[in-house]
Amino acid sequence: MRARLLAVVPVLAVSTLLSAQAPAPVPSPAASLPSAEPMPVRRVVLYKTGVGYFEHLATVRNNQTITIRFTSAQLNDVLKSLTAIDLGKGQVTGISYNSVAPIEQRLGALRLPVNQQTTMVELLTSLRGARLEVSGVSAPATGRLLSVEQRTESRGDQIVSVQFFSVLTDTGEMRSFELSPAVRVRLAERDLRQELGRYLDVLGSTREQDVRNMVISTTGTGQRQLFVSYISEVPIWKTSYRLVFPEKGQPLLQGWAIVDNTIGEDWRNVELSLVAGAPQSFIQQLSTPYYGRRPTVPLPPSVLLAPQTHAPTLKAGLATLTGTVRDQAGSAIPGAQIELLGASGAAGSAVSGPDGRYEVAAPAGEYLVRVSLAGFRTVESAGMVLAGGLTRNEDFRLQIGGVSEKVTVSNLAADSLARRGAAGGVLGGVVGGLPSAPPPPPAPAAMAAEAYELMRGSQSAAEGANLGELFEYRIKEPLTLEKNKSALVPIVNATVAAERVSLWNRPTGSGRPLRAMWLTNSTGLTLDGGSLTIVDGNAFAGEGLIEPLKPFEKRLVSYAADLGLLVNATTTPVPRRLFRVRAREGIIIQDSEERATTTYEVRSESATATTLVVEHRLRPGWKLADGQKPAESTPGAERFRVTVDPGKEQRLEVVEVRAGTSQIRVGDVTEALIVQLAASGVPAEELERELRPVLDKKAEVAAHERKVAELEAERARILEDQQRLRENMKALRGSAEERQLLQRYTRQLDAQENRLGELQNETAAAAARRAAANAELVRLIGSLSFDIRPQVGTPGRTAR
Repeated sequence: MRARLLAVVPVLAVSTLLSAQAPAPVPSPAASLPSAEPMPVRRVVLYKTGVGYFEHLATVRNNQTITIRFTSAQLNDVLKSLTAIDLGKGQVTGISYNSVAPIEQRLGALRLPVNQQTTMVELLTSLRGARLEVSGVSAPATGRLLSVEQRTESRGDQIVSVQFFSVLTDTGEMRSFELSPAVRVRLAERDLRQELGRYLDVLGSTREQDVRNMVISTTGTGQRQLFVSYISEVPIWKTSYRLVFPEKGQPLLQGWAIVDNTIGEDWRNVELSLVAGAPQSFIQQLSTPYYGRRPTVPLPPSVLLAPQTHAPTLKAGLATLTGTVRDQAGSAIPGAQIELLGASGAAGSAVSGPDGRYEVAAPAGEYLVRVSLAGFRTVESAGMVLAGGLTRNEDFRLQIGGVSEKVTVSNLAADSLARRGAAGGVLGGVVGGLPSAPPPPPAPAAMAAEAYELMRGSQSAAEGANLGELFEYRIKEPLTLEKNKSALVPIVNATVAAERVSLWNRPTGSGRPLRAMWLTNSTGLTLDGGSLTIVDGNAFAGEGLIEPLKPFEKRLVSYAADLGLLVNATTTPVPRRLFRVRAREGIIIQDSEERATTTYEVRSESATATTLVVEHRLRPGWKLADGQKPAESTPGAERFRVTVDPGKEQRLEVVEVRAGTSQIRVGDVTEALIVQLAASGVPAEELERELRPVLDKKAEVAAHERKVAELEAERARILEDQQRLRENMKALRGSAEERQLLQRYTRQLDAQENRLGELQNETAAAAARRAAANAELVRLIGSLSFDIRPQVGTPGRTAR
């Protein structure tokens, strides 16, 4: 039955909407409450997110109403999750509840412009113009309230502020009265007194009990079952555990759930389930009426018209007549003559084009339009009115016949401009030019029924105690819990596997470890997180916390300080050690490692043997050295077991390593690198044998590069000197001395040109030798491959 009920929960929105639209009248809350019967809770499911799922099941007869009481906070959740289903042949016809508008909205609906925290002065100010009866003064008065003001007066040695109000009496006098305790003011208008009473009623309603009565109306015949479910805000249920270590046998784990009933209704013999998990839920204020804020839009300036005068027309704009000339079959007629004839003669003419279209421009006025073409009867249309600056469309049809035959067209459309929407400015263009919008398509009436059948056939995926990521504690016996009371509900009572240990880690900051236990969840249930009280040897031993624990999961739980053990930890780092040098693909790779040893010295002052669990936290990038075997690993630490005898000392060493890698290109290898690697324990002979050909070839390439550079430098000096000589030769004028100098410069240039030719050949040869040596160097670098593992003492070498 529950699976079938849960399957139709999504139909709530549809059924509620259809019920709201049903023609049957929905009784008001006030009318329904006297005859409505309460609907007790039958099932409660509490979640860790602070919400509860509630089910009601009641028997109804004929057309009966059922009432469920909520608070405003509950109603918000109920309105977005309520499901109401008549399990018989009846139906739910309506659901109503008492709705209360926000106090600001209710105060705004009154004629008194006052707020919740108003004073006498503010109240009187809002009553300006009201009729008052003033008494308690020497001369009572009746009249209309004129104003309220504050005055400063000197009374004795003090300056005080005094409130006065002015009244225009029935006799026409203006009198002022001090607003003092002796003065009595009565509202003479009955409507105003009633409005003030309504104002006080609104203020008083804020102190009323926050109860919202939801009335569910049903219709049908005979006795039926009515099912209602919803979620509501409830306190988060809590968990606490007790672990009892007996003298013999396995420890006993007892778990209790703390449940609070704050919904304002008694739970009597309800089926209770507690779900460990956190399904998503949120609050949405649905029970409070909302009012949208609409913007205030001023009237457009065009609506507020003012009288204007307009300048006379200096020159009217031309009007345009356009259209199509066709024959009786509807085919376009080209070459037709269209003439506009006015009172002063022809005003314009045009000839229709290949598509039968024509266009004639003429001054504004009334014309006779004549359309003629050989082989067709002439068509004349009188009374054609053209407006300046506008276009009018008229089509003509010609009949076969003689040109002398005339066809007179009368009663044409009064104004084609209005039909096409081309005239009339914005209003005419939009309203006249656009077709009417098509009516909306009818709503698919069969959609709701089809959706209902599909959803009714769906099955719930949740069954049993495991609900995906959630876990349900289903209480076997019915629970009775009165409203505004709490209860401890047993959820676990089973023996478990638990080992007493001591736990030490550095973050505690103390040399004393913690008393702890290694708890294995052998209950077969998922244990929710909560507090854990330890009872050992018929005495309180301490308290701890556990996180959610899956079945057969193991967890360390600490609960007290262990004063019988003392732990001291020291860490000794070891310098980085190179343990491998290898070459491949032109890269020399150096593998090294850094080690650190942490020594834990444990001294026992206890009378019994103790198992100590040392929680060694690993630094980022570090790992345990080979051969280290922790008892347990966590995401950030390794746990080691140490057994300490009474009065003895024990020692634990934990070695960590951090690997490092550096790379260098073989082409960048120097003599200094060989010396450095040899100092790190790498056999110098091995390195010398592998790297010496590369180093020698690098030296040869460098020598060729220096030779090429020297030749290019000499060539650059010669070219620079030739430029100097040519500049000097330009400055010579032709004297005997200058001719001799010119001849010397010429001989010098000739010698330099010969040397440039030699340099070109020498440079080419040196560059070729350099290229060959460099190619050989590249080959040596690419083929270099070795793998050397330095050893302490006598270095060794692995396969190449």
